[in-house]
Amino acid sequence: MLGSACAAPDGGPATPAAPHAKPAAEQPHGAQGTQGAEAAQGAQGAQGPQGAAGALGSAAERVRAQRAARVAAAKKWGLDKPPLDAPEPPAVKPEITTRPGFETDGPDRPPVFTTVPTKQRVVFLTIDDGSEKDPDLLRMMNELKVPYSAFLSNYLVKDDYGYFRKMQSEGVTLNNHTLSHPYLPGLDYDAQRHEICDMQDIIQKRFGKRPVLFRPPYGNYNDDTLRAAKSCGVKAVPLWAAEAFPDHMEWREWDEDLHPGDIILTHFRGKGDWKGTMPDMIRKVMKVLTDKGYAVARLEDYV
Repeated sequence: MLGSACAAPDGGPATPAAPHAKPAAEQPHGAQGTQGAEAAQGAQGAQGPQGAAGALGSAAERVRAQRAARVAAAKKWGLDKPPLDAPEPPAVKPEITTRPGFETDGPDRPPVFTTVPTKQRVVFLTIDDGSEKDPDLLRMMNELKVPYSAFLSNYLVKDDYGYFRKMQSEGVTLNNHTLSHPYLPGLDYDAQRHEICDMQDIIQKRFGKRPVLFRPPYGNYNDDTLRAAKSCGVKAVPLWAAEAFPDHMEWREWDEDLHPGDIILTHFRGKGDWKGTMPDMIRKVMKVLTDKGYAVARLEDYV
C-alpha cells in the first residue's frame, strides 16, 4: 500500500495511494473555558456567591492574560494574526477507522487515516524525521502555544537527543518514524519489525514513553508493516491530508482545501533544504489555518 509523501524513495514526487475523496490529555494549548467554569462552580459551593464571583473574575483575568501573551507572541514571531484558540477536546475520543482505499488484506490492523473524524474546526500539525534542530522552533511554538506532534527517525535524532527531550518537556509527544527511514514495502516482515520495534525501544529508553502512533516513511506501507507495528504496541498510523512548506502548501484532497480534523505534515528542515527556516514554515502554515478559521489541536487528545 502506498501513501502520498513529499518525496518518493528515489527523490521524485510520490503518488497518492488512493483516489482523492472528501473527508468526512494534556490540556490543549489555548483551551481554558471549561476549567474556568468548573473552578468557579467549585468556588460557589465552597465559598458562596462572593467567592464564586471572585473565582470567575480570576478565571477571566487569566484568559485575558493568556490571550494577550499569545497576541504579543504572534507579533514577535511575525504572524499577521494570533493563532485561534482550540476548543476543548472531546470527552470521548472519536472512533478512528482506516480511510477507504488504504486497507490491506489482513484483519485487525492499526487504522491508517489522513483525517480525524470531528466537526470541530481543528487541524493537527505533525513534524517528521528530526533532521533540523532549530532552537527558534522550540521557542516559537512554546510562546505561541501551538501544539504539534513529532515523528522521529533515530538516524537523524541520535546526534542530539537533548533537543527532543526539551521538545517533550514542553508538551510535544514523540512518535515513531523508524530507525533509518527506509522504503518499508521493499523489506521483509522481520526487517520491517526491526525498523519499527527497535525505534519503539529507543524512544522508550531515551524519552521514557513508548509511542502508540507510527508513521511509515514516505507514507508507504503494506500489510507486513501494519502487522509489525501492531506487534510492538502501535495503535494507529496517521498519514496526512496536507503538507506545509515555508512558501506553499500541498494538498491530498481534490478541492485543495482544509477540512475539520485534517492532519498536516511538515518536516524538520532548514535553509539547506527549503526556501526558508522552520519559523518561516510555521508563519506560512499558521496564516493559512487562521485565515481559513482553523485552530491547531493536539493530535493525541483525539487519537
